[in-house]
Amino acid sequence: MNGKFKVVPVVVLNDQADAEKQLSALAEHLPVAEITFRTDYAEEGIKYCVKNFPQIYVGAGTVINASQAERAIRAGAKFIVSPGLSEKVAAVCKREGVDYLPGCVTPMEIEAALELGITTIKFFPAQVYGGLKAIKALSAPFPQVKFVPTGGVGEDNLAEFLACDKIAFVGGSWMMKGDIAENCKRLNTLLKTL
Repeated sequence: MNGKFKVVPVVVLNDQADAEKQLSALAEHLPVAEITFRTDYAEEGIKYCVKNFPQIYVGAGTVINASQAERAIRAGAKFIVSPGLSEKVAAVCKREGVDYLPGCVTPMEIEAALELGITTIKFFPAQVYGGLKAIKALSAPFPQVKFVPTGGVGEDNLAEFLACDKIAFVGGSWMMKGDIAENCKRLNTLLKTL
C-alpha cells in the first residue's frame, strides 16, 4: 500500500443504504476505504464494495482476531488493519498474501512487528501517544519502519504529518462526517498542495 495513497478513510458501515451513500462518495473522489469491523455489517459491506465499487481499494479495519481476518479477506479485503498487534492475524495475512498493518505504539510492539517481517505499522491513537513527536523519536531506533498515524489526524495537521518521511500515509474518519463528497473534494485540493 505504501505510495498508493496519502490518506485512507476509516469507514463505519451499518447497512446497505449506508454503504451505498458513503462508498459512492468515496468512489468518485477518494477511491480507498478501510471498512471497520465495528458493526455486524462490516463483512457484507466489504462484499458490497467489491461488487458495486470495484474502483475502490478496500480493506478491513478494527480486525482483532484471525476469524475476522479470514472473513474480511474472503469478502475481498486487500489489506487488514488492527488496533493492536495480533500474531494470528499476521499469520492469516501472510498466508493469504494480504498487507497487514498492526497497531504498535511502543518499542516492544514495534520489535514484535519487525520479528514478523512487518515494517509498516499503524500508530493509534496517534495524538494520545505523542503524535508526530513520538513517531520521530521512534524512528531513530527503528529507521526501517514506516508509520500510519490515525486518531487525532485531520485537515488541521495533515500537512505536518505527511511532511515527515517516516509516514507511509495517514488514516482517519474526519472526511466521513457530514457531506462526504465535499469533504473528499476539499481533501483532494489540500493534498495537491502538499
